[in-house]
Formats: sequence, structure tokens, C-alpha cells
Amino acid sequence: MIKSELVQKLVDENPHLFQKDIENIIGAVLGEISEALARGDRVELRGFGAFSVKNRPARIGRNPRTGEKVSVGEKYAPQFKAGKEIRERLNK
Repeated sequence: MIKSELVQKLVDENPHLFQKDIENIIGAVLGEISEALARGDRVELRGFGAFSVKNRPARIGRNPRTGEKVSVGEKYAPQFKAGKEIRERLNK
């Protein structure tokens, strides 16, 4: 499901709300999650899962085409861990 499909589903389920308002709410929630991750914070949505930032240290990689060694710098990557309820729903 993509963001526009989520908006449309919520519009269909809540005809008393305007589509623009739902888009703003979803945008605000996703924006706050992004900002918290950028600060290095952890975001937990009970029953759904937790978002965190994982540090990947610098290392020496290899160019697969030439086999040449390449220096890969340190980077941070978002990480998601599914919550217990969603795992149970997926593995009935």
C-alpha cells in the first residue's frame, strides 16, 4: 500500500472528513517520525512496531565489477522491528 492508497482508504472509511485533512494528518505523523529518527530518537507505535536508527561503521568494500577494494564510509540507516501483535497477525 502506498501513501495515496492509505489516504483513499481513510477517506472511504471516514466520509465526514475532508481528503485534504487526512493527507495533512498522515503527512504530519510521517514527518514527526522522520524528524525523530533524524535526531537519533526511537519511535515506538504500540501494537505495530518500533523505528530506530542503526549505525553502520566505515568498512572496506569491493567493487563487484572490477574486484577493486573501495572505502565505504560510515552511515546511519533506519531500522524497523515489528511489534508482537503484528507478528502474531502475520503468523496465525
